[in-house]
Amino acid sequence: MDSGTHLVIGFGLAGLAYIDPVVAADPTVSTAVLIGTVVGSQAPDADTLLRLKSNAAYIKNHRGLSHSLPALALWTIFITLVTSLAFRGLPIWHVAMWVFIAVAFHVFTDLFNTYGTQAYRPFSEKWVHWNIIHIFDPVIFLSHIVAIFIWCVHLAKPAAIFPILYAGIAVYYIWRSWYHYYLESRLYQQDPHYQPGDRYYLIPTFHLHVWQIVKRKADGRFALGGYKNKQITWVDEASCASHPAVEASKQHKDIAAFLYFTSFACAEFRQHDWGYEVRWADVRYRHRRQYPFVAVLLMDHDMKPLDSYVGWLSDSRLEKKLRVNT
Repeated sequence: MDSGTHLVIGFGLAGLAYIDPVVAADPTVSTAVLIGTVVGSQAPDADTLLRLKSNAAYIKNHRGLSHSLPALALWTIFITLVTSLAFRGLPIWHVAMWVFIAVAFHVFTDLFNTYGTQAYRPFSEKWVHWNIIHIFDPVIFLSHIVAIFIWCVHLAKPAAIFPILYAGIAVYYIWRSWYHYYLESRLYQQDPHYQPGDRYYLIPTFHLHVWQIVKRKADGRFALGGYKNKQITWVDEASCASHPAVEASKQHKDIAAFLYFTSFACAEFRQHDWGYEVRWADVRYRHRRQYPFVAVLLMDHDMKPLDSYVGWLSDSRLEKKLRVNT
């Protein structure tokens, strides 16, 4: 989820904590839990600081180790210990429980997005992305805002508000998961261009009933489209280039980081007077007829790197980023 949604969830879990009699009975404990759940709901995204090192490091590692199974325990222990130093005499296990719930809920919600996480580490480095909930879901965000407002103006007690909220959120997640499976499993029946070997991936958008579609064909090509009003509309097709320069680009650290993150990368090859340009794009992120999530490598005729870029960009901004005028 986006940072704003994680933030309101942190406050929401602090409200839910009032179902714990130990938290509800002591304002100091409830304050400590509030700080713990808000910090815990943000902590796994601390790896955003990797941007200071490089975009490649950020893309390769964001939602990696920081969202892993060991990290759930480490974040919980660290936040609980810091909180206990600030508030003496806390019921440590109650605070730790609510901090853990906040950290775990952060990782859990990220699994439902397209970006995904490496939540199975250390057992697997596979990126897990269920493609069910958009990174910003208006239902989840606005429902939390309403519940927090009701709490702040004392229209109801938090022990009454937030169990209802999270029961509703649970139902919403179950419904979205079922709906996604129902639609995705039937796409091949609605696609007049279906051929054996085609695989379909339904990608959520901001609009609850509008989806993007990525179709991976048996020959390695991708078809991109949308699903709306029970109809498929195909809008583009990506054919992945084959050239020695494309293979050579895979050895560059920026390209390797990009390919480590995504299995939906498709390469475009261009030849120039000064050498070669290889542009890898993640086809899941099509926006306004472009694929803005890219990794680009410029090489001379001997396939030695000249410059590179990895991250989110438009074509015009990319030309300004790279030293060679493409």
